Amino acid sequence: MISQKILRLIVQYLNKQATLLEREALESWLENPKNFELFKGYIKINYLIDLNMDMFDVDDSKKQLLELIDKEKKVHRLLIIRNLMKYAAVIILFLAIGYYFVQGYFVSESELRAPIESVTLQLENGNIEVISENGVKQIFDAEGHVVGSQSGNQLIYDNETTKETLTYNTLMVPYGKRFEVQLSDGTVVNLNAGTSLKFPIKFIEGKNREVFLNGEAYFNVAKDAEHPFIVNTHEVNVRVLGTQFNVSSYDEDVDVNTVLVEGSVSVYNSESAYSEETATLLTPGFKAAWDKNKNQIAVAKADIEMSLAWIEGRIIFKHLPFNKIIKKLERHYNVKIINHNEPFGEDFVTATFDIETIEEVFKVIHEIHPIEYTIVNDQITIN
Repeated sequence: MISQKILRLIVQYLNKQATLLEREALESWLENPKNFELFKGYIKINYLIDLNMDMFDVDDSKKQLLELIDKEKKVHRLLIIRNLMKYAAVIILFLAIGYYFVQGYFVSESELRAPIESVTLQLENGNIEVISENGVKQIFDAEGHVVGSQSGNQLIYDNETTKETLTYNTLMVPYGKRFEVQLSDGTVVNLNAGTSLKFPIKFIEGKNREVFLNGEAYFNVAKDAEHPFIVNTHEVNVRVLGTQFNVSSYDEDVDVNTVLVEGSVSVYNSESAYSEETATLLTPGFKAAWDKNKNQIAVAKADIEMSLAWIEGRIIFKHLPFNKIIKKLERHYNVKIINHNEPFGEDFVTATFDIETIEEVFKVIHEIHPIEYTIVNDQITIN
């Protein structure tokens, strides 16, 4: 049986949301033959690829996969991040081809397509559904009851759902996309690229309203004085009753940033129970930055426009070193940026991008900083 921790790693990996450490952990887990079989079965069930496994040499494919991984390690360690799941996808494709020769036909395109580039919803039973951004569908619980619906790039959960225990769904947004979910209490959450949000299908009377965030999201929390709303991240928690605020908690970032727009929020260490005495209270227009390395929090005036630009599909940089904006560009445009020009990494960039393509973004940067770069598919290399 695959543990919940490994299930999360697989889902994060397929959606390009896994951190370097998570990717290495999954890679190590896959090297065990039994685990590889579990992985294969999970893909078969959750990605709707029903194949005749006896007609394909999986062991040989696995050997090729690990050889390719080793080769990539020797060439460039970081290339594993983007290629490991590509190789796994190739194995799945080979399995599908083997099935074609046995059955005489291919399965439908929807059955073969793994949602690596798609918004996905992990249900309470672990199954994963692809969310088409132009689609309309109903969301069901494990018993087949309708708990919500999708319309375009928004999920809406029904408060009338009969639930006596907490059961969770997890919405995962890959790089290059954004999505919105309305929770059962009416709270609206906008999710930025490379973000996952775990939330109850329905909040339970008498319990705090708790969600779990990895990435960045803007919360417009429905007021409910009897049931505090708590955003859990790996480092800090944010506790509110009803307000609007932005939380950015990407694993690869040094800080966890909470920007308050309206109302009030309390920020506190996720390893400690909430206490008014030890929590940091924010007022509108301010930002709380939690330094992961120092385990310290700093409060300062926030740049609201820059912090919330992503909600409208914009990115704003104000006098930031290029090294600090690389990851933001990668998430926004779903690209990989490799910078071999160390001095340029320390150069400051001030710019606003809206409808520009990544090619146009680098043209603008090049006009200010005459760098040499190449763009091949979704990878930008700066020399």
